[in-house]
Amino acid sequence: MQGIIYARVSTKRPEQETSLERQVADLKAFAVAEGHTVLEVITEQHSGFDLNREGLYQLLDRIKFHRAEAVLIQDDTRLGRGEAKLAVLHQLHRLGCTIISQQQGGELELEAGESTVLHIMAKVEELQRKWMNQKISWGMQRAIREKGYNPSRNLKNHGQGGREKKELPVEQIVALKEKKLTFEEIAATLQGFGYDVSRATVHRRYREWKNAQGIEGEVSEP
Repeated sequence: MQGIIYARVSTKRPEQETSLERQVADLKAFAVAEGHTVLEVITEQHSGFDLNREGLYQLLDRIKFHRAEAVLIQDDTRLGRGEAKLAVLHQLHRLGCTIISQQQGGELELEAGESTVLHIMAKVEELQRKWMNQKISWGMQRAIREKGYNPSRNLKNHGQGGREKKELPVEQIVALKEKKLTFEEIAATLQGFGYDVSRATVHRRYREWKNAQGIEGEVSEP
């Protein structure tokens, strides 16, 4: 399994630096013994109760964008303390990352209370996601009803099936934006016609189009 070593100590005192170096050395040896490939080593000296950690953000980015399968830690307290630890565990689980603990000799096993909290957090997030999707759907219905725009008459590739399409219809993004739809509503429209696209991607493509046209000004929501 390909993973990232994450080692942390709580302060920047000189004696803690030695502890940090020892953590890394032990985790590297553990990875070799267990047959894991170490892609990167991330270390930091910061309180585990604080989520505003540069090393933590780096870890999450590496897992999300570089497809690391696992994070190797000395024990679960290295990820954080108290509520901060639960928040980090939740994010790692969302990213589909396996947490491997040297202390436990394998995949991290949570306490019953922690597992319950994470389950509740996942359910709350699922409800929020469904709520947001419903709001987008209502917004699209309102836009079509009030603004008289039917995207199915204009979108290319409509009816061809499939979810993955490399090209996005930028001209239709522009047309929808001119109809005062939000980027979320535009993304939802494109998704409905088979385009695997996010709000951020729609925003970026629209901004790129404006730059190419030499149009100045902020790209804002209505």
